[in-house]
Amino acid sequence: MAYLQFSGQNLFDGTQFLGPDQVLITTADGTIKAIIPISDAGEEVQKLNGIIAPGFINTHCHLELSHMKGVIPEHTGLPDFILKIVNERHFPEEVILEAIAQGEAAMLAAGIVAVGDISNNALTAAQKQQGNLAYHTFVEISGWKPAIAESRFANALQVLSRFRLIETTASIAPPKYSTNPLKSSFSPHAPYSVSSALWQMMIPHFEGSTVTIHNQETPAENELFTKGTGDFVRMYNAMNIDQTHFTPTGQNSLPSYFPQLQKAKNILLVHNTTTSEADMDYANQLSKQYAQDLYYTLCVNANLYIENQLPPIELLRDKKSNIVLGTDSLSSNHELSILSELKTITKHFPAIPLDEMLQWATLNGAKALQLDAQFGSFEKGKKPGVILINQIQHNQISEQSTVKRLV
Repeated sequence: MAYLQFSGQNLFDGTQFLGPDQVLITTADGTIKAIIPISDAGEEVQKLNGIIAPGFINTHCHLELSHMKGVIPEHTGLPDFILKIVNERHFPEEVILEAIAQGEAAMLAAGIVAVGDISNNALTAAQKQQGNLAYHTFVEISGWKPAIAESRFANALQVLSRFRLIETTASIAPPKYSTNPLKSSFSPHAPYSVSSALWQMMIPHFEGSTVTIHNQETPAENELFTKGTGDFVRMYNAMNIDQTHFTPTGQNSLPSYFPQLQKAKNILLVHNTTTSEADMDYANQLSKQYAQDLYYTLCVNANLYIENQLPPIELLRDKKSNIVLGTDSLSSNHELSILSELKTITKHFPAIPLDEMLQWATLNGAKALQLDAQFGSFEKGKKPGVILINQIQHNQISEQSTVKRLV
């Protein structure tokens, strides 16, 4: 069997740098065989200029919104951004499907190997079933009005079944399910968009699953829960949504909803731009109580695009939080690139070591999506993808850095 051998300026294995004198050995299809000293590797080593690392994990994406690139202007603020998504997302299906294919191709070219993807419909299913990338599909459920809870949940069940079906059969015959269906689970959209009735329908389905939720992306979210006022109330009024069913809790949104996630195995809190230290302490304590793995997903380019604000990354690091990275969608970002997210974090937080950030982008992400049996690190038998990050300056990613897939 033919083997590939790679060495670079440095070799990152998913948790740490191993140095320039180590060689990664894989099979032709990318299965990891070993890491050995370069002195033992012989003459067939590909010596490359850059950092060799496992493929990137994008833990938060909305591939179905790829057709909305450039449609919504920057810095609208989240409530107005949501209004524009609701009102302007309806394009011809062929346009949406082509944009989905292009979005996936862009992620492949950007060194991404696995994606946690939000789906409100099944339009991405056919593309995902091609197997170009590994996906965990989060079938997203929303509905602020209690009266629509049953219909919204019934629709989500239909979407979930599409991701688990291998072929569609006649209505008189039972559906045929794949022996290896697309990995998927239910997830609530956000605290401000899920009624109590809808929460109760979802909760039994969280058992043992990975669940994600948009968390504290804007100050208006906490204002809604503490006071019952603010920009979300304006948004509801603009959408003719009655909110008399809602009573403010008098506390931030996170402690208001977090106990309802107690059945989940893994929790991904996404955005976190206005998450306080007290909120973090609460979530960390409760997740430990229920033996859950809690992850904080950073989508910094989307945060800047929508709210022009960054999450409290240094506070998350001080709390020794499990951090992972996402791109959000092309409606709120200029590209689906984890390297671009790393560049933005490096620009604003230059003291964060590169090996720490690369672990966020690889092994942490794989663990968060429960895909670490194959992805995230260079361990024998895994097939995590192999990428090369070049233009490294002073042991840090630079604005000129690019990524190339090696396997």
